[in-house]
Amino acid sequence: MVLGGAVHVGFSCFSSCISSLSNGGLSRKFSSTKLHKPLAMASMSNDPIREWILSEGKATEISRISPVGGGCINLATRYDTDAGSFFVKTNRNIGPSMFDGEALGLNAMYETRTIRVPKPFKVGSLPTGGSYIIMEFIEFGASRSNQSELGRKLAEMHKAGKSNKGFGFDVDNTIGSTPQINTWTSDWVEFYAEHRLGYQLKLARQQYGDSTIYERGQRLAKNIGSLFEGVVIEPCLLHGDLWSGNITSDRNGEPVILDPACYYGHNEAEFGMSWCAGFGGSFYIAYFEVMPKQPGFEKRRDLYLLYHYLNHYNLFGSSYRSSAMSIIDDCLLMLKA
Repeated sequence: MVLGGAVHVGFSCFSSCISSLSNGGLSRKFSSTKLHKPLAMASMSNDPIREWILSEGKATEISRISPVGGGCINLATRYDTDAGSFFVKTNRNIGPSMFDGEALGLNAMYETRTIRVPKPFKVGSLPTGGSYIIMEFIEFGASRSNQSELGRKLAEMHKAGKSNKGFGFDVDNTIGSTPQINTWTSDWVEFYAEHRLGYQLKLARQQYGDSTIYERGQRLAKNIGSLFEGVVIEPCLLHGDLWSGNITSDRNGEPVILDPACYYGHNEAEFGMSWCAGFGGSFYIAYFEVMPKQPGFEKRRDLYLLYHYLNHYNLFGSSYRSSAMSIIDDCLLMLKA
C-alpha cells in the first residue's frame, strides 16, 4: 500500500487472490503475561497506544498520525515520531487474542534471524473495547521481491525454526477470519487430517449443509498416510498464509513477509497458497538448495492446496467449492480410497 512514496507491511484484508487476503499469527518471548502485564497501567489511559509510544517506545514527540489504507479486517495507522515510525493495527470488535496470535507468529519468525518480518512491540486492549497491536514500520521498496532470495530466505527460516513440542503452536490463531486450531500433536498426518482438513470440512457442513464435500473429504483425510511414506517430516516454523499480498521487499530489496498465520508443520505445507503466490522456477530452485525436495512432493502438493481452497470456500462461498472438490476427487482416485 503506497503511502507518501513508501509502503508498509501489516494491514489485514482477507479475500480472494484478486482482492486481498491475509491475517495472522507470536513466540514464547511474547507470552500473554508479558504482553498484558503493562496493560494494567495503560488501560487507565484514554489512549494506551500513544502512552506506550511516548514511554516504552522511547519517543518524546508524535509528529504525525496517518491512516494506511488497504485493510478490511483491521484499521491500520502509521505513527511518525522522533524515535522512528510505528505501525499500529486496531480492531474495535475483537479482543487481544487475535493480535496475541499475530505477535507470537511475527516474533517467532523474527527470532530466526533469517527473513525480514516486522518486529511486534505491544498488544493490548482499547478502553472503549477492542484491541491493538504496535509493531515496526517497514518502508517497502519498488519491487515485490527477488524470487531466488525469497526462496532461500524462506528455506532458511524453515530450517532454523524448529519445535520440540511437535506440530502446532502455543496458541490458536486465524487464517483470514477463520479460526486455525493449533493443538500440539506428535504426528503430522494426524495434525493435518484433523486440525487442517477436518476442521475446514466441518465448517463447510455447518455453514452450507455440504455433506458431499464433508464425506468425501473425511474419506481422503483418513487415507493420506501413504503420501508420506519414506518422508522425513520435522516441525518447521511456517508463515502459514504465504501469498502475493503477504510478500514484498524493503528498500534494500530484501524480501519481507507479513500478516502470518504461524504454526509448526511440514515445510511443504508452506506452499498451500502457491496458486496465488506467484512462486517461479527460481524460487523453488533456491528453496530446495537449502531444504532438499523429498520424494513424492508433487503428489502432496495438491493436498496442501486443499486446505486453503476449503478455507476460501468457507469464507467466500461456492466459487471455490469446485476447486476443492476436484482436488479431493483426484486425490481419492490416486490413492484408490
